[in-house]
Amino acid sequence: MFNRILWVGIGVGIGALAARKIIRVRDAASAEGLNRTVARLADGFHDVAGAFREGMASRETELRSALGIADADATPGTRRR
Repeated sequence: MFNRILWVGIGVGIGALAARKIIRVRDAASAEGLNRTVARLADGFHDVAGAFREGMASRETELRSALGIADADATPGTRRR
């Protein structure tokens, strides 16, 4: 008798976990879910690109001061055309 109750409990637990997972996957596959996913990825990419730009500007400043280059027209972080 105890064995059956144990297995029924395990089955109910697995069923509940599976149902929650299915609902999450279904919501993620909806249009709103895809928009949220793309927005999160775009925000992450934007943050990484910003940090990369800051690092480049910092390194350029270090190199300019090490080489003794004092170019007023080319400040770090600006583009020259």
